[in-house]
Amino acid sequence: MKRFTKEENSWMFYDWANSAYSIIITTAVFPLFYKAAAMKAGVSASDSTAFLGYTIAVATFILAMLSPILGTIADYKGLKKRFFTFFFILGLVSTASLAFIPSDQWLLLLIFYTLTAIGSSGSNVFYDAFITDVTTEDRMNRVSSRGFGLGYIGSTIPFIISIAIIILAQNEVLPFSTTIASKIAFLITAVWWGIFTIPMLKNVYQRYGIEREPKPIVNSFKRLRNTLKEIRKYRALFLFLLAYFFYIDGVGTIITMSTAYGSDLGITSTNLLIILFATQVVAAPFAILYGRLAERFTGKTMLYVGICVYIIVCIYAYFLKTTLDFWILAMLVATSQGGIQALSRAYFAKLVPKKNANEFFGFYNIFGKFASIMGPLLVAVTAQVTGNSASAVFSLVVLFIIGITILFFVPEPKIDSNHSISA
Repeated sequence: MKRFTKEENSWMFYDWANSAYSIIITTAVFPLFYKAAAMKAGVSASDSTAFLGYTIAVATFILAMLSPILGTIADYKGLKKRFFTFFFILGLVSTASLAFIPSDQWLLLLIFYTLTAIGSSGSNVFYDAFITDVTTEDRMNRVSSRGFGLGYIGSTIPFIISIAIIILAQNEVLPFSTTIASKIAFLITAVWWGIFTIPMLKNVYQRYGIEREPKPIVNSFKRLRNTLKEIRKYRALFLFLLAYFFYIDGVGTIITMSTAYGSDLGITSTNLLIILFATQVVAAPFAILYGRLAERFTGKTMLYVGICVYIIVCIYAYFLKTTLDFWILAMLVATSQGGIQALSRAYFAKLVPKKNANEFFGFYNIFGKFASIMGPLLVAVTAQVTGNSASAVFSLVVLFIIGITILFFVPEPKIDSNHSISA
C-alpha cells in the first residue's frame, strides 16, 4: 500500500467499506430475513418475491433518473463531497435501522431497504467520479483494480462473522434467535461501512469542477441538456457506454442469477454459500492482477480478455451437470468479474472531461442500472421458451458478443507526459 498516495488509499478503502453492504444486505442476509418476515405476516412466497422485485426495480429507476441530474449539480466545486456524504449517511442510517424494525413488518422493511439501496448506489456514483481527483490517468487502472480487490477482501470479513453468528444461533449455541442474529448482521454492516469510510471523508477532496454561478440548479439542467445535444463531441465516450451496457448486463446477470441456477442443479444452500464465499476470495487477487496486466497490455486488451472469459462461462454453463462443474464455473467467473468492472470504471474515467466527471458518471450509472434489466429478461424468456436453465445462461453469449464488437470501435485513450488525455 506504500506505493499509493494517502488520497488513493483513502479512496480505495471505500470499496472495502461499502462491499459489506453488497454481500450482506443485497445478496445474502436481508433477502432471507425479509422472506421470513413476509411469511410470518401471511404473505405468500410468490407475492413476497414479487414485492422485493418491484422494490429493487423502483430503487433502480429512481437512481438511474437522478444520477445525471445530481451529478451535473455536483460538478460545481465543493459540492461533490457533500453529495457523497449525504448518500453515504442515508445508506448507513437506513441499514442500521433495519435492525430495529419488528420482524413481521415486511412492508416497512422494504421501505428502508429502498433507502439503503439509494444511499449505497448514490454514494457510489460520486465515489466513482472521485477517481479523477485522487489519481492520474496512467495510474487509474491499478488504483481502480486495487479498490475492487480490497472490496472483495473487505466484504468477506463481516460476511464470515455474520454467517457464523446466524449459524450458531440456528444451532442454539448462542442464546438468541436467528432473527436477532440477522439484525446483528445489519448492525455489523453499518458499523463496518461507517468506520472504513472515515479515510475517504478525511483525505479525499474535489480537485476538478466548475466554478459556482447564480441559479446552479437551472444552469445544471442547461448543461445536462447541452451535453445530450452535443453528444457527437463525445463519440468515444458514449460508444464505450454502449459497449459497456451490453457486456456489463451479461456480467451482472450471471452474478445475480447464479444462485438460482445453482439451486436448479440441486446444489444445496450450504454449498452455494461456500461457493459464494470462495468466489469473493479468489476474485480479490485477480482484480488486482487485471490492473497490473492493463498497465502492460492496455485496459482495452484486458477488457477483451474479461469478456472472452465470460463467453466461455456461458458456453460451459450449457454443459453443467455436477457440483464440481458449478465450482469450476464459479472460479472462472471469479477470475474476471472484479477485473472487468474495475477496468471499465478506469477506462471510462480516462475518457470523461474532469470538470464534468460527476455528470458523466451519472450517465455511467444509468447505463449500468438499465443494463440490469435486459439480461434477466433474456434469461427468463429463454428459460420459459426452452424449459431449460442451461439454455437461458447460454443465451447471454449474445450480450457479450455485441459488447465486444462495439468495444472494438472505441479508441484506446492516449496519455501524454503531462497526464492529459485524448481519445
